[in-house]
Amino acid sequence: MRIGQNPAKFVHEVARPERITVAILNYIPFLSGFYAEMLEVLRTCLESVRHEAGLPFDLLVFDNGSCAEVQDYLLGEQRAGRIQYLWLSEKNLGKGGAWNLILSGAPGEIIAYADNDVLFYPGWLSESVRVLETFPRVGMVTSRPFITKPEYLTHTLAWARSDPEARVEEGKFIPWETYFEFARSLGQEPEVIRQDFEKDTCFRITYRGVSAIAGASHWQFVAYKSVLAEFLPFDMNRPMGQVKQLDERMNQAGYLRLMLTEPRVMNMSNTLRGIRRPEVPASGPARRWRVWDWAPVRKALLSLHDAIFRLYFDR
Repeated sequence: MRIGQNPAKFVHEVARPERITVAILNYIPFLSGFYAEMLEVLRTCLESVRHEAGLPFDLLVFDNGSCAEVQDYLLGEQRAGRIQYLWLSEKNLGKGGAWNLILSGAPGEIIAYADNDVLFYPGWLSESVRVLETFPRVGMVTSRPFITKPEYLTHTLAWARSDPEARVEEGKFIPWETYFEFARSLGQEPEVIRQDFEKDTCFRITYRGVSAIAGASHWQFVAYKSVLAEFLPFDMNRPMGQVKQLDERMNQAGYLRLMLTEPRVMNMSNTLRGIRRPEVPASGPARRWRVWDWAPVRKALLSLHDAIFRLYFDR
């Protein structure tokens, strides 16, 4: 038998979610080795996303089976009111499994997705939404320009070349410092980056007074939830390496994939070192040669690292 009345009956208003949900996917299984600095990377990611975004939003964090220390940190942030929605998974569902939950369950009309190693700069959200709402039939907007695979740009360029309101230009619209900073964060060697920069070009599209670079990427993007729903569910049998499905399928479906012309986000990878001041090879004294920099030794050590990582985590 019920005792008394449920107080919820006397509540006449409930909170409404913001139009935009910023969704961060996090996975830090332990705090050593590759992941030794990842808690600080995550902390920096979440702090930067809240500063000067330019538009109101709710923050959603999906934790994909991280260690207890990381989940305790996230719970503290949620209790302090800095995370509006916190979803804790007991096990690692992989990126595809997490996307199925995030992209269908996020309450916002617009979803701004990012991996947990993204650093956000002022105005990243407002500028991305401006592109999203100006161009027609946009699938995704990444808040930083970089060179993407041409096979994922076919529909974007076909539309731009056929629409009389759009102007397409090909050239080096990404400055060397911006190009180098991002490529270096992915572990590429300075010599290779310089060679790629010399031969790479990109496409700038201007439409109704707003410019964007052709291309986008799954590691960070802003999109309409209704558009993302067309590509669910994602069936990925590995935790990583298959996320390009979103890039491929969105292009095949005829949606535009665009990037901001100026960098508003940065990939930190697994360390904070060198993020604010990227190492530009043209300046400063040459680094002292070490035996592990020798190409055969470097290749062997990296192969061993990759084999160990796959042994433990690629299951």
